[in-house]
Amino acid sequence: MILLCTGNLCAAQNILTAIIKDADTKAPLVGATIQLIGTNKGATADENGLVSLSNIPNGKQVLSIRFVGYKDRSESLTFPRSNDTLVILMEAMGEQMNEVVISSTRSTRTIQNIPTRVEFIGREELEEKGNMKPGDIRMMLNESTGIQTQQISATSANATIRIQGLDGRYTQILKDGFPLYAGFSGGLGLLQTPPLDLKQVEIIKGASSTLYGGGAIAGLVNLISKVPTEERELRFLVNGTSAGGLDINGFYGQKLEKIGWTVFASRNSNKPYDPSNTGFTAIPKTERYVFNPKLFIYFSPKTQMNIGVNMTFEDRMGGDIRFIKGDGDSTHSYFEKNKSNRFSTQFSLQHQFNKNSSITFKNAVNTFSRTITIPDYTFDGKQWSTYSEIVYNNNHEKTDWVAGLNAYTDNFKEYPKDNFPKRNYDQHTIGGFLQNTWKASDWLQMETGVRGDYVRDYGVVFLPRISALFKVSPQITSRLGGGFGYKTPTIFTEETERIQFRTVLPITPEANKQERSYGANFDVNYRTSLFGKVSLSINQLFFYTRINNPLLLENASGNLYQLVNTNGYVDTKGWETNVKLGYGDFKLFIGYTFTDAWLHEGAAKLENPLTARHRLNNVLMYEIEDKWKVGLEAYYCSRQPLNDGTTGKSYWTCGFMAEKIWEHFSLFVNFENFTDTRQTRFDSIYTGTVTHPVFRDIYAPLDGFVVNGGIKLKL
Repeated sequence: MILLCTGNLCAAQNILTAIIKDADTKAPLVGATIQLIGTNKGATADENGLVSLSNIPNGKQVLSIRFVGYKDRSESLTFPRSNDTLVILMEAMGEQMNEVVISSTRSTRTIQNIPTRVEFIGREELEEKGNMKPGDIRMMLNESTGIQTQQISATSANATIRIQGLDGRYTQILKDGFPLYAGFSGGLGLLQTPPLDLKQVEIIKGASSTLYGGGAIAGLVNLISKVPTEERELRFLVNGTSAGGLDINGFYGQKLEKIGWTVFASRNSNKPYDPSNTGFTAIPKTERYVFNPKLFIYFSPKTQMNIGVNMTFEDRMGGDIRFIKGDGDSTHSYFEKNKSNRFSTQFSLQHQFNKNSSITFKNAVNTFSRTITIPDYTFDGKQWSTYSEIVYNNNHEKTDWVAGLNAYTDNFKEYPKDNFPKRNYDQHTIGGFLQNTWKASDWLQMETGVRGDYVRDYGVVFLPRISALFKVSPQITSRLGGGFGYKTPTIFTEETERIQFRTVLPITPEANKQERSYGANFDVNYRTSLFGKVSLSINQLFFYTRINNPLLLENASGNLYQLVNTNGYVDTKGWETNVKLGYGDFKLFIGYTFTDAWLHEGAAKLENPLTARHRLNNVLMYEIEDKWKVGLEAYYCSRQPLNDGTTGKSYWTCGFMAEKIWEHFSLFVNFENFTDTRQTRFDSIYTGTVTHPVFRDIYAPLDGFVVNGGIKLKL
């Protein structure tokens, strides 16, 4: 009787043998995992993709199959079943990525098939960073490998973005492909862009002037706005900070049959805040309003048009905190006031001739006025800029062609309060470009392009570029690219912004010339799984950029300053290492940047100021989808050479964020810089007196430990 019972028990246990393969290539997926739901039974595929599960009970069973970079799959099987080997085909995640359109490269191919290296920040990550800084995008960019947001003003917090050690004027900021955030408006562009209405952010590092014209020597950042969908989107965000900040943001979007619209509005404010004993504001008194409506018209499935308006009004005042609070006197009297207004329009019309070809026309007009006031001095000016573009796309399975013409104008007019020479200028640029993306084979894709720009008063610029994508294996890909760039000179640089443009002589075509550059980058990306449970992705990037005749600020006679093209060059080289690990609901991101940037002037060789040789980013995330998000961050920045000949201190900053999510709302809290790392704790920020301060370079945070929290509504 015992032997009979044992035989029946053995008959109720089953064995499954399966082979796990890629659905397209039919290659075995080494390391793929299979799990019997409701039990601890599982197995990992060997070098032939073969897995075996034993002791499976009779009845209907559900199996879960996973592999990094592929869609999760489940199989329902009834046991006992025949002993034949089951073949399981897994679809790559690339099928999902087809919905992500990368517009910055002007190509229609998916991100996996674009030879140009593009870093993509999606909606989910934008929302996480929005919890930490809902009023602007500085933190989102500063926490990316190889990118640093450089604070220019110690009291007003004006900032620019640096890529791979190069000054902010060499990075081109785009909004939906429109390059309207340069020149006079550059110092406040990052501070006046809330992230709630952004769908994604695309970053291209290295020379990119071939794509959009002058200015993209270090790279470009393209901020892509949300578009309406058939499902209504109505979101609100309210955030408060321990430093006296309040953010109220709202977004509404919806698409009907022939028409759609999006509306974004925000109010961002902050009380003057000083956590140190210096007496100067680490966060200025700020009040900003942003309003951005867009209308989308769908004339037919082949023709659509959108029109948008962006309005920004801001008052920003920093300085001696006693004076800002209305308790100033003859000693406590220093202030820096920025009053700015931006009004811009965007127009786009696209027509699809057939499934292979289309034409797009774009136009934008931007006006930006700004008045900077400090004791005994006012800089008041207005910038008009326009951008028009017509682009033709012809796309096929093996090759894509993009051809276009564009015109860019940048006019600045100063309204001086004294007899100093006006710094007015009027620049006009006409350009044409041609780009080809070619799938040479399954393992090689090429992208080549050329642009010719005519800049009035400065002549013709010829800009070739080339990129290649190598698919070595399903786990290993590599990209190699390079190109030329240029920057037309204006008085608006980090150095002149730091002194509010006071006594800076005008730029002239007779005395100044364009900065020209060339650069290249090479990366290798590897992804696999460890022990069948841990996903691993490693990206290693090497970069080099050289800028000839860089524009530097020098002392002229009579206590004047002049921007001069030095007889030399700036070069920056180094590497970025990005590692991503995933285990269950945990994700770990580690990023390291090494930057070696130097100014070569004659026989002299000087390290580029405000460039950290070593930066380390560490982020640990725990996420249960639609329930919880918890994040812990730690960032390291090594010593930086300063403009006064000294060297700044190295430092760490740490943060913690948590969000509890329900169906229609979520609550979040963020402990930013809870180690209270501040430059005022280990170094000075000014020399002289509080009445006549001379501010030093700002290389570390000034606001210290700040707690913020709020609510997000999704209706």
